[in-house]
Parts: sequence; structure tokens; C-alpha cells
Amino acid sequence: MKKIPPLSAEFHGLRPTTKDLAKFAGVSRATVDRVLNGREGVKQKTIDKVNQAIQELGFERNLSAANLAKNKSYRFIFVLPRSGDLFLREIVRHIGEAESLLVNDSMAIQVTHLDENDPHRIADYLGELTPKTVDGVAIMAPETPQVRDAILRLHERGVRALSFISNQTRTGDNWVGIDNEAAGATAATLLGRFVQGSKGNVLVVSETMKSRDSLERRHGFDRVLNEAFPHLHALPSLETYGSEERAAAILRETVSRQDIVATYILSSEARAPLTVLRGLDQGRGRAMVTIAHERTPYTEEALRAGHLDAVIAQDPGHLARSAIRKLRAMTDQRRTLISQEKIRIEVLLATNL
Repeated sequence: MKKIPPLSAEFHGLRPTTKDLAKFAGVSRATVDRVLNGREGVKQKTIDKVNQAIQELGFERNLSAANLAKNKSYRFIFVLPRSGDLFLREIVRHIGEAESLLVNDSMAIQVTHLDENDPHRIADYLGELTPKTVDGVAIMAPETPQVRDAILRLHERGVRALSFISNQTRTGDNWVGIDNEAAGATAATLLGRFVQGSKGNVLVVSETMKSRDSLERRHGFDRVLNEAFPHLHALPSLETYGSEERAAAILRETVSRQDIVATYILSSEARAPLTVLRGLDQGRGRAMVTIAHERTPYTEEALRAGHLDAVIAQDPGHLARSAIRKLRAMTDQRRTLISQEKIRIEVLLATNL
């Protein structure tokens, strides 16, 4: 095998170019360009030489300049639930905010709302997307066989896809969100300590347990509650399906029949159940410990007023920006900085708002 020449002095202290790569690898600049752009017609041995030159020289491609020269633009779609309240509104606001900041990067971002309770409609929509119409799609939808298969088909067609907030299986690292099992475990730790030894039942409220984030939060919550606070018993999850009327009916019925000392709202939308619980607390003459998820204007007000004890949150702006960065990196076949994309679990109290 031909030995690659040592790094010459002219490369030291300078940012290497494609000309440098070609000279270092002993190939033409046209060959380097074909390798960088993934074009056919290059032998594997030559590809390996160019990649080794990239590694040796520390070459970093200026994708912005390359895209500008090719007049390349990015087309991304966020598929979000149709039903949703304040947290979803915050997500949409931050997506729009990010797009306005990235307009000079030739980036077009679209938001599509679909019925999250209709997996066949979601799968049909995803099945219509092709590389001719979109480069990448971020999907916030409950995990179902139909949606999982549709995501796999997207990848096969060359459309980059990642799970957004509510993680799907089989997508590897292609997702954006918090560690939901850790979030549920954090909620159980706070709730158990706030209850301060009182025995009783814990009300658990979800919008839908079809959502993987809800399942993971419930798993983490139960694990810590059973291990650290055996005097507390978590009741089966109550599903509101996003309906205020249903939330009012099932919460009133359960509270009237059970000795409830605390409530855990594990869904991302807490306004409806919190409103019902506030009325029930007034009727009982005492407030129960309540933990919820996501920072919204309503949960902030509830924290300040003492109707909510803590909020387990994730930054919606960070979520939106991270999803866009990941979709762009996937489109360009690059990696993102892991530490930058890690979405942290935040604990909010009335004292740290």
C-alpha cells in the first residue's frame, strides 16, 4: 500500500482546503469533491485515502459555503398533535422563532397538526413525504405500530426523521427530549418528601398512556414511590384524552371515592386537571400535594399561587432548536455536539421562577 506523505509545513496553522486534501491523498480535487458529496464512481480504496486525509489534516467542510454555491435549502416539517394546550403553543412559538433566526440559512420550516389519536392518518401523511418535498421531519406522536413502520419507511426513502419529545422505539439516537423515566423518578422523589409521611393514595393523571413519554414517566415514578415511599399507593393512571369535560368527570369521581393525599400530572398539558383539582381542594377544605410537568403561563401562575408544589420542566426553546440542528446534521450526514443537544430536566418551585 502506498504510504501517505507526512503532514507538510504548509498545512500547519492553516485551515486545510480541498486542494490540501487532494495533495495529501494523492488524488485530484474532482475526486475529493465526489467523495465529499457522496457521488458514485469512486473506488473504495480511494474513498479510504481521502477519509484518512480528512482525519489526518483535521479537515472541516464549510457546509454553509457549499450550500450557498449549490443554492441548497433545507425543508423541515414538525408533525405535532392537533389537540394541545399551552405547552404545545409554546413549542410552536419557539419553532417559529427559530425559523425567523435561520431564514438566512435557506431554511423553511412547516408545522403540521394531526389527530394524535388516529395513527392511520399519521402514517398516511408520513407515507406521502418524499425527498422531493422535504428533507427532514420531526414527529411528536404516540407510539403505535403504524407510526413506527411509517418512520422506518421514511428513512428508507431518504427522508430524515426524528422523534420529537415523545420518543418512538427503533429510531436510535434520532430523537429530541428528556429522559422521561428520570423525570418521573424526580417527580416521585419530590412528591414523597412533600407529603411528609402521610399515608394515602396518589392520583396519577395522563392525557393518554399510549404516549411513550407518559409510559416512561409512570415507570420511573412507580419505581421510586414503591422503593422510597411504601406508605403511598399510586392509583391506576386516569386518561383525560385532552378533554376538559372528561377530566372533570373522572377526577371528581375518583377523589370522592378515594383518600387522595397527592396528585401527579404526568402529561405535558396540566391546565385542565389543575383547574378541576383546584375546585376539589376548595370543596375539601385542604390542598393535596401536586406535581406537574412543563412550564407554561398556567403552571407558573399555579406555582406562585400555591396550587402547585413543583413543575418538572424541559426548555421548549431548546427542544425546537435542537430538533432543527439535528435534522440539519442528519441531512448533511454530520454529527451534532452531544452536550449541546442534551435536554436537561429542570425542577421549578415558586422560589426559583
